[in-house]
Amino acid sequence: MDRYELRRLDYSLSEDHEAVQSAYREFFKTHCPIETVRAAEESGFDKSLWERLCAMGATSMSLPESSGGDGATLVDLTLVAEELGRALAPVPWIDHVCAARLMARLGTVEPDVVNGKQLVALDPRQDNLAGVRLIPTGSIADHIIVRDGDDVVRLTFGTRPVKVDNIGKLPMAWVDPAAADDRAVLGSGPQALAEYQRALDEWRVLSAAALVGLVEETMTIAAEFAKSRYTLGVPISTLQGISHPLANIAITVQGGRNLARRAAWFLDNEPDERPELAPSAFVFMAEEASKAATMAVHVQGGLGVSAEAAATAYLVRARGWSLAGGDPGVTAKYVAEIVVARESR
Repeated sequence: MDRYELRRLDYSLSEDHEAVQSAYREFFKTHCPIETVRAAEESGFDKSLWERLCAMGATSMSLPESSGGDGATLVDLTLVAEELGRALAPVPWIDHVCAARLMARLGTVEPDVVNGKQLVALDPRQDNLAGVRLIPTGSIADHIIVRDGDDVVRLTFGTRPVKVDNIGKLPMAWVDPAAADDRAVLGSGPQALAEYQRALDEWRVLSAAALVGLVEETMTIAAEFAKSRYTLGVPISTLQGISHPLANIAITVQGGRNLARRAAWFLDNEPDERPELAPSAFVFMAEEASKAATMAVHVQGGLGVSAEAAATAYLVRARGWSLAGGDPGVTAKYVAEIVVARESR
């Protein structure tokens, strides 16, 4: 029997996986309450939370041992991403680890990047348009990794670009590669571009996992409210108009979680076998997260749409995070191109 045959279908967690998940869930529960999320909305970044997260080893775990990291698998990283999304943590962990892993594969990653003292951003768009581009963590990054024709380059700015207001409350900024104070080519040609594509797929998998955690928490918020709210003497959770949509959200959570973990496993072990899984996971969760968060707000009625309600914070991020890498429709087109090319062969 092929040693991978069973694992291709079984994405249950090991005891070590469960320990990682539990540790980060407790971390974000302790250090990232909704008050912390709200306080960081102006900048999109909580420096204190980032330093605590780095001290826990969340950045170094993502890198190979040859680069000074702990050699975590991509499946391990989806567990951290899911807890980050559950807490709406205002830290650029996904962008940083994907960019740092790309730098490691191209042979240039500094210790300050490994331990998170220097932040690295990534341009996660599938379409490589030239010129000025919108980078999700561009306003706080020390270095920004972008594609420039056949080159993968690292940009450094003496003065960081100005944050752009956005619905996802991200530290987003317009970045002009031509205005960079320093430009270093990390790699060129087909191999470098293939590694960049790998970074995009990792970003999509981890973003999908974060959206899974976000959606599951919106479901919890709505379900707890529905159990305590009564109409005609019965909890509204017993009404089909409430219970059935909540059940649909639970299905979305489990389906998205399985798809993200499956995509992560294939990227780690058989990257050429199912290249459509990573972008598919992102497209699925980008569409479903907004629907689920909207339903959670509807369950709470007028309370849900109030500015101070947690459900509202989840709704705007469900929509904003899904657009951080540009139009998800472009990624859906990319999935179609992969499938068509395989069927043609």
